[in-house]
Amino acid sequence: MRQEKPGVLLVNLGTPDAPTTPAVKRYLKQFLSDKRVVDTPRWLWWPILNGAILPIRSPRVAKLYASVWMDEGSPLLVYSKRQREALAARVDMPVELGMSYGSPSLKTALDSLMAQGVTRLIVLPLYPQFSCSTVAAVWDGITEVFAGYRSLPSVHFIRDYAEHPAYIAALKASVEKSFATHGQPDLLVASFHGIPQRFADQGDDYPQRCYATFEALKTALGLTDKNAMLTFQSRFGREPWLTPYTDETMKSLPGKGIKSVQVMSPGFSSDCLETLEEISGENCEIFLHAGGSSFNYIPALNADALHIDMMVELVNEHL
Repeated sequence: MRQEKPGVLLVNLGTPDAPTTPAVKRYLKQFLSDKRVVDTPRWLWWPILNGAILPIRSPRVAKLYASVWMDEGSPLLVYSKRQREALAARVDMPVELGMSYGSPSLKTALDSLMAQGVTRLIVLPLYPQFSCSTVAAVWDGITEVFAGYRSLPSVHFIRDYAEHPAYIAALKASVEKSFATHGQPDLLVASFHGIPQRFADQGDDYPQRCYATFEALKTALGLTDKNAMLTFQSRFGREPWLTPYTDETMKSLPGKGIKSVQVMSPGFSSDCLETLEEISGENCEIFLHAGGSSFNYIPALNADALHIDMMVELVNEHL
C-alpha cells in the first residue's frame, strides 16, 4: 500500500525581485502575458505590451515599489514568507510557497514538495475570493508544471474561502482593533481588487464572492449600508471594470458629509503595492484633498495569528 504524505502549497500573485526598472519590466511582462489576466488576441496585444506598456509603465511602477519596499524585500513576498513559516510551524507536513509570477516560482515550490515525498497536495491560493484572473491562473500554472512529471500526487484545490467563518472572524478582529485605536469612522470601506466587467458578464463569479465576504463581515460587525460600503480598485485599461471605483468614491464622499473613513482590502491576504501605495497612499490623498478629515488604512491580515488559524483550519478540512 502506498504511504500517503500530505503537503501544502501556498500561492500568491508574485512581485518583482527588486524595485528597479529592469526587474519590474521582467515581472510585468510575465504577468501581463498571461491570457487569464489579459485576454486580448496576442497579435494585437504583443505590440502594445512590448512597444508601449512595458517601456512606459516599468519605470513608473518601479518608483512606486521603491516607496513601499521593506528591508527584507517586497512587502507581498515578506508577508507571504511569514505566512508560510507560521503555517509550517502549526501543521505536521511540508509547506512551500510559490508565486504565479516571479520568484519563488510554482515549479520551485512543487519540485521541493515532490522531493519531500508528498503524495497528497493541498493547494491554497491566497486569494479569499475566486476569480478567473487569479485562482484559475494558479490552476493553469500547476497544470503546466505537472505536465513534465511522470507521477502526480492527488491534488486538493481550495477554490476560495470568501465566507469561511475563521476568515470572517479574523477580518472582524482587525476592524475592531482599528476602531479601538482610531475610533469608529463615518464609513468603513471594503476595497476589493477589480476585474473587467466583461469577465463577470462571461461567468466569473468574483463579484458575488466579494459581496459574500462583505455581507458576512458587515453582519459580524453589526454594521449597515449607512456605515459600510464595498468598492473596487486597481482598474487597468479603458474598458469598464467592476464599480463603484474606489478612487472615485473617495473623491465624492466628503461632499456627501462623510469626513472620516477607514479602508480595508479584504481581497488581499498580504499587504502589497495595491494596498500600501494605492490605498494607504494615493486614495488617502484623494480623500483628504476632497475635504475629508480622517483616513486610516486597516492592514491586510498578513501573518496575524487569527489568519494563520484560518489557514490551519482550511488545511485540516482537506486532509
